Amino acid sequence: MVAQKVSADIGQQLIVENRPGASSVIGTGAAAKAPPDGYTLLVSGTASNAITPALAGTLPYHPVRDFSAITEAASGPLYLVANPASGIRSVKDLVAAAKARPGTINYASTGDKSLHFLAMEQFKLMAQLDLVHVPYKGVIQATPALLTGEVSVMISTLAPVLSHIKAGKLRILAVTRSQRWSGMPDASTFAEQGLPDVDIATSLGFVAPAGTPGAIINWLNSTFVRALKTPEVKAAMLRFDKEVIAGTPESYAATMAKEYAHYVALVQTLKLPN
Repeated sequence: MVAQKVSADIGQQLIVENRPGASSVIGTGAAAKAPPDGYTLLVSGTASNAITPALAGTLPYHPVRDFSAITEAASGPLYLVANPASGIRSVKDLVAAAKARPGTINYASTGDKSLHFLAMEQFKLMAQLDLVHVPYKGVIQATPALLTGEVSVMISTLAPVLSHIKAGKLRILAVTRSQRWSGMPDASTFAEQGLPDVDIATSLGFVAPAGTPGAIINWLNSTFVRALKTPEVKAAMLRFDKEVIAGTPESYAATMAKEYAHYVALVQTLKLPN
């Protein structure tokens, strides 16, 4: 949708090319090596900016130095959810149960190189909990495991679990932001439940190869910001539980650098293998 809006605005077709593989390394690497002329851009995000680089060790590019930020597009939270049959109704309940029975409560993730995994490990670290990690190939496998009670809790984006929450089959324990989220205002924060340092977001944005002239970056920024601020794009983002940001190149560059530093430090603290 953003590509369509930009294309209509500038009178030139944007071609969206999907380059999946290797936890986003293939597509990101291709963009990093592209000429810095403003004709090749990358949809970037927390996974490619921070998670993959923090866990992958050596990469054929640097996620911050090899790109010029254009604008952050959108940001959204994660949710700690539980199976009601577990008896866990709040973060306080989970902490109490985990401390009473260390190593007996299972949590699901979408793999040990995912944001869901690192978010839960950060929560475990801050709350000093011993929870058992059960990785699945993806959210399609992890969500049924939570529904059947194979695991008790999981940190997830909202879309895969929303219908089950509305049906009462899953319960939100907390949202991973410092303030309540407009898309789910009844969900309390970790801070409200005694863990103020749990503030985790997922971001998406647009970047160009490093060395792209500043005049081009500024032109791209104004063009993409106009597209992002249209009512249609804002509504589409909200359907995916994300809020449009549409900021400056400098603010997105700062976000990228902050996310990268945070997850590199977290992986080192957790002593996770690369």
